[in-house]
Amino acid sequence: MSIYDTIKETLRAGRKGILATVVNRTGSAPRDVGARMFVDENGKSDGTVGGGLLEFQVEKAAIERKDSSAATIIHFQMNAKTVAEQGMLCGGNVDVLLEPVIAKHGELYQRLADMERKGKKGIVVTSLTDSFTKTLIDDSLGITGDAMNESSAMRYLNVVTQGRPVISDDGAFLIEPVFNRTRLYIFGAGHVSQFISKIASMVDFAVVVIDDRQDFANAVRFPEADEVIVDDFTKAFSSLPFSGNEFVVIVTRGHSHDAVALREALSKDARYIGMIGSKRKVKMVFDLMRESGFSDEAISNVHAPIGLAIDAETPQEIAVSIVGQLIQIRAE
Repeated sequence: MSIYDTIKETLRAGRKGILATVVNRTGSAPRDVGARMFVDENGKSDGTVGGGLLEFQVEKAAIERKDSSAATIIHFQMNAKTVAEQGMLCGGNVDVLLEPVIAKHGELYQRLADMERKGKKGIVVTSLTDSFTKTLIDDSLGITGDAMNESSAMRYLNVVTQGRPVISDDGAFLIEPVFNRTRLYIFGAGHVSQFISKIASMVDFAVVVIDDRQDFANAVRFPEADEVIVDDFTKAFSSLPFSGNEFVVIVTRGHSHDAVALREALSKDARYIGMIGSKRKVKMVFDLMRESGFSDEAISNVHAPIGLAIDAETPQEIAVSIVGQLIQIRAE
C-alpha cells in the first residue's frame, strides 16, 4: 500500500495531517529526492525520509505544523559535528517540503495513487505562499486539484526536464515530477512470493502479484501488494504496462509455468528478470527459450538462479536474497 493510500484513508476518516517530501539533497543524506513521510494529526506516521535524527526532526516539525494552512520548505543540516555526536551513518543537507493534507485535495491523492500504480507520468505544482494550492497535471494536460489554465500547465510541464523538483522563478511554486515507485511483477503466489511481496513493499517497490489460482492470489494472502491479478500468465502480460524500468520475478509452481512467464518477459522491455530454480531446471527452461528463438545474449540477462548468494534455505531467507538483489539492481 502506497503512502497515498494511507492519506486517502486518513481523509476518509475525517482527519488531516502533514506530508513531508525530500525535495533536495546534498552530501550523503540517507534518502534521495522524492522520499516521503505522512504524519497525521495524531502524530502517527507512514513512510520514511531516512530514519534516525533526520526523521525525528522532520516528524517533530510536521507535528508542530499540523494546524498550518500553508506549505513550506525546511532545511535540515547534518554537518560533521552532528553526525559524530549522534553516531549517525550519513551526513549531508536535506530540504523537505512540509505541506498540509486536507480534504479538498482528496481527489488529487486518489489520482496520484492511481498514477503510481499504473506508472503514469505528470507533475505536481504546490504553492509556497500563504494561499495554499496544489495541482496535479498529467502528461496529457489533465488537471486534478486546484484549477490552472492550460498555458500555465504546459509551462510548468516544460520546467521539469531533469526529473528533479524545481522552484519557480518567482519562488511562489514548487514543481515536482510524479515519483513512481519501481514496479515489481511477481509471477506466482506461493509461500516464497508472500515473503517477497512483504519485503519488497517495505523497501518501496510497487508490488503486483500474478497467479491463475484465486485461492492463492488474493488480498488476504497479499495485503501489502498494490495489486493482485488472477489470470493466465500469458494473458496477464497483455494488461501489464512496461516502460523499461519494471522488475519481473518468476516464482511459479512449476517449470512449465516458469517457461510461459519467462517467454513473455523476454518479449518485453524490462529492467530486471529473475527466475527461481535449480541449475537443472534453469537449463531446461533456457533451452526452451532458445528453441523459441531467443538469443543467448537475451537469455544471459536473466538472473537465474535468482537472488544473492547467501545460502538461503527457508522461504523467508530466499525472499531476503531475492529482494536484496532487486535493491542492488535498482541502485545501479
